Amino acid sequence: MSDLLSTVVSAGTFEGNQELRSRSELTAKEVMREVGAVLRMSEADVALLAEVEADPGEDQTMIINMGPQHPSTHGVLRLMLELKGETVLRCKPIIGYLHTGMEKTGESLTFMQGGTNVTRMDYASPLNNELVFSMATEKLLGIDGDIPERAVWMRMLLSEMNRMSSHLLFMASNGMDIGAVSMMLYGWREREEVLRFFQKVTGLRMNHNFIRPGGVAADLPAGWRDDVLEILEMLGPRLEEYDTLMTGQPIWRERLQGVGVITRDEAIALGATGPILRSTGLAWDLLRDMPYLHYNEVEFDVIVGSYGDAFDRYAIRLAEIRESMRIVRQILDKMPGGDYRIQNKKVTPPPRARIDESMEALIHHFKIFTEGFKVPEGEVYVAIESPRGEIGCYIASDGSATPYRMHVRAPSFVNVQALPHMMRGGLVADAVAVISSVDPVLGEVDR
Repeated sequence: MSDLLSTVVSAGTFEGNQELRSRSELTAKEVMREVGAVLRMSEADVALLAEVEADPGEDQTMIINMGPQHPSTHGVLRLMLELKGETVLRCKPIIGYLHTGMEKTGESLTFMQGGTNVTRMDYASPLNNELVFSMATEKLLGIDGDIPERAVWMRMLLSEMNRMSSHLLFMASNGMDIGAVSMMLYGWREREEVLRFFQKVTGLRMNHNFIRPGGVAADLPAGWRDDVLEILEMLGPRLEEYDTLMTGQPIWRERLQGVGVITRDEAIALGATGPILRSTGLAWDLLRDMPYLHYNEVEFDVIVGSYGDAFDRYAIRLAEIRESMRIVRQILDKMPGGDYRIQNKKVTPPPRARIDESMEALIHHFKIFTEGFKVPEGEVYVAIESPRGEIGCYIASDGSATPYRMHVRAPSFVNVQALPHMMRGGLVADAVAVISSVDPVLGEVDR
């Protein structure tokens, strides 16, 4: 009975080819590929990068699991690590423990309902998910150039506020992961202020379904400008406190500098984007290099690092909060009046007041929310800059009210494959710092 039980338990935790196998089961070429863990590079290039002992001997190493418990792995991420003493020789991320099938679910929801689905992928940055889905839908509909100016600037405001809240969450969790427990309290405290603003605007703290095809769900509430200014005035001094608490702190620097290093060529080969790519010194930011909405009308700097280590990735996110604040101040000056959504009966429900007065308006409202609106045949890919890098939405339409195919290029999913490269040759004690510096959201990885 005990033998049967052990067989069932081991079978239940086996993840097939995802798992890290012992060296005795692998050929030399397979070991080299795992150690290199780099895409789109020749095997010769990977071999040059694999500066570890070719075969340290099975009796000198051990394979352990890190995760999939939630603390310090930022969700149900499982890492299999091959250790020699305290040195990481190989690392393999194993994903899928949070799999929700959101892309397949999106193919059974109408374009009107799709926002309720995608907003839950990167739950730390839901408004960016809604934005990229809405922009892809609008491009298929051919109305991407007709979105009212107020709606465009509102989308920018909410996206930048969301970038601030996401990076504040990183500050909190990164501090906790590395032992600066006070930072968890401070980062969470500041993020709460932004979420309270979101609740006032959208009715929800997270998973808003507020940015929709054609514009946004409602206009900004009374007093919104004062609320934003209060947040900006509060955040400035608090960010200076973060600098004092962490940036110049010797222990903090010891834990992060030179840890989880990745070069520019390696980051590009892996498809890494966002703060990971910019930490290598490459100034690639879709806000500037492939501008959307009205980002070409505001001034901001693209923050880059020098060493591609965990400290650079921390410093970039801290500086990006300040850049988002700078953009938000410009948005406050430029916010126009007018409609908050397109006045197109095909995609826009009638005003709430009209439903009580007109049977036609009631029928129109009912049909849009039950049947949705039909989208012309075609396919489209739209990408924007989320707090974690390039998030892209691919939609193929067959002319019906639901997507025929939907795929999301999730930055966390791509960035996680940089983990084996960052960890190789480092200490197991630094594994948590490296994971934290990638800032993955597992809802987005396993979407």
